Amino acid sequence: MNRTYNFSISSTQFIAPDGNLIKPLPATVNEALLLKAYRQMVLIRTYDQKAVALQRTGKLGTYPSALGQEAIGVAIGLAMRADDVFVPYYRDHATQYLRGVSLTEMLQYWGGDERGSHYKNCPQDMPLCVPIATQFCHAAGIASAFKIRGEKRASVVTGGDGSTSKGDFLESLNLSGVWQLPLVMVINNNQWAISTRREVQSHGETLAQKAISADIPGVQVDGNDFVSLYDAMLTALERAHSGKGPTLIEAVSYRLSDHTTADDATRYRSNDELKKGWDLEPVKRLRDYLHHEKLWGSEQERQLQTDVKQQVDEAVSAYLEIEPEAPTAMFDHLFETLPAPLQAQYDEVRRTHQS
Repeated sequence: MNRTYNFSISSTQFIAPDGNLIKPLPATVNEALLLKAYRQMVLIRTYDQKAVALQRTGKLGTYPSALGQEAIGVAIGLAMRADDVFVPYYRDHATQYLRGVSLTEMLQYWGGDERGSHYKNCPQDMPLCVPIATQFCHAAGIASAFKIRGEKRASVVTGGDGSTSKGDFLESLNLSGVWQLPLVMVINNNQWAISTRREVQSHGETLAQKAISADIPGVQVDGNDFVSLYDAMLTALERAHSGKGPTLIEAVSYRLSDHTTADDATRYRSNDELKKGWDLEPVKRLRDYLHHEKLWGSEQERQLQTDVKQQVDEAVSAYLEIEPEAPTAMFDHLFETLPAPLQAQYDEVRRTHQS
C-alpha cells in the first residue's frame, strides 16, 4: 500500500497555567501589549459578571457568559486590523469591545433591542450570530468579496467546537481552500457544545485537523494563553493579507460558566472537572506572569478593579436609560410590504400597545 498523505498538527503554548514561561515570547509580544491585554481581560470579566447579574434580576435577556474565554477574545481583537471584518458568534464580547462596540451596545442587544447591533464605531463588522455555524458562510462571502476586489483585507470568523460538526462550517472551510480566500477561522474549543462533550462532538484527535481536508493550514493553540493565540492570529492574518489564503485555528479553552443563563451545567458535568478548568483559566495565568516579571503589583490591581467597575457601571446606567422601542418594531425591516397575516398581527400589536 502506498501512503499518499501524512499530516501533523502543531500545538503551541508560551505561558504555563502557573504563569511561568515555557519558551521565550515571540518578537511580536512586548510588555506594553501584555499589560493592555490583561486590562482588557479584566474589563471583560467584570462586564460579563455584571451582565449575568442583570439577567438574574430581569434586566437582560438570556445571556451567554464568556467566563474563561477572555484570552481568546482579547487576542483576536488586538491582532486584527481596523479594516478587517469580524464575523462573531455569541461569546465574542471581548473582541467586539476591542473592535469598537460599546458595552452599552452589547447590553442593548442582549436586552432584546436590535438597535444594539447598529454599531456606531465599527459599522463594517457583522452582528452577533446565534444560529450555529451560519456565520462561517457569511465570513466566506465577505472574504470572497475582498479577493474579487483585490483588497488586502481579511475576514475573521469564530465559532464553538460544536459548530465544526455543521455543514455550514465544512462547506465554508472547503470553499476557502478551493478559492484561497483571505479568511481566518477561529474555533473556540471550550470542551462543551451546550451539554455535549467535545469527545462526543467529533472523533478527531484535534479540531484543527479538519483543515487538512481543505488543504489549508490548521493549528492548535492553548486558548487560555493570550500569547499563543495572538501569535497564531498574526501569522494567519499575514497569510490572508498577502494573498496566501485561509487558516483554521483551534483555541483550546474551557467554559467555566453555564452555556447560557438558560442552562444549568451542574446537570451534566462534575465539580471536579470544573475545578480543573479553573486551574487553567486565562486571567489569573497572565496576572501571575506579570507578577513574576515584576510588571504588576497589588496597588495596580486595586486601581484597575476600581476603574473597570466604574466603566461597567456607567455602561449599565446608560443601557438602563435607553427608551425601549415600540413593540411594533419587531415587524420593521422584514418586508417592504407586510403580508396580510403579518399585517393583521401588526395591527393587533399596535392596538394593544396604544390601549
